[in-house]
Amino acid sequence: MNKSIFIFGLAVLLNGCTNAQTKQTQAEKLSATEFSDRIKTTENALIVDVRTPEEFEKGHLENALNINWNENDFDSRISALDKSKSVFVYCLSGGRSAGAADRMRKSGFENVIEMPGGMMEWRANNLPEIKTGAAAKGMSAEQYQSLLNSDKLVLIDFYADWCAPCKKMKPYLEKIAVEMADKVTLVRINADDNTALCKQLNVTALPVLKLYKNNELVWENTGYTEEAKVREQFKKHQKQ
Repeated sequence: MNKSIFIFGLAVLLNGCTNAQTKQTQAEKLSATEFSDRIKTTENALIVDVRTPEEFEKGHLENALNINWNENDFDSRISALDKSKSVFVYCLSGGRSAGAADRMRKSGFENVIEMPGGMMEWRANNLPEIKTGAAAKGMSAEQYQSLLNSDKLVLIDFYADWCAPCKKMKPYLEKIAVEMADKVTLVRINADDNTALCKQLNVTALPVLKLYKNNELVWENTGYTEEAKVREQFKKHQKQ
């Protein structure tokens, strides 16, 4: 065989494999409104909610299947789905759905679409949801505001039981609350049980910390943050 022809053929083959792999692993991520619009225009779309059954009952997209990302049977349950169909995957704020979507692409699903903002962004945009269980009433805006009436700094921690960064931050937040009890009040608010409040306060991801002084918001942080940074904020605002 001519050497140049062999090299050309090998290059074509490798390029084809690379393109196929890129196509398989390429991630498509849409905003909540784009996600909603795409579902409406996609024939026989599969919608997969990867949250817990308890979260699912409190509100989910119409026609969504609940396949819990944290359960051991996740792989076996998604294997029963048609891999040739477009699959729309979401959770509360994008963390679990990102892992689930990646797993699905690697297992052969041809078109997996994510909603990184999850149900928090969906609700913030007043998009419709189906509720099959008794929704928690949650804290009202007035009750939230009353928590801020303090002569101490008030740190609000929006969290969820499934949220890994929230779990990682919890021990040091509780330690600080004990050590600085005379200066700081820690209030932890479960986002799953307070969806309306989260919407009002524009809490669209987790974890979220909000620090108040004299009823005024003086600092906030979205996502994981180190203990030292939180202590730095306390020190800064105690002096003012």
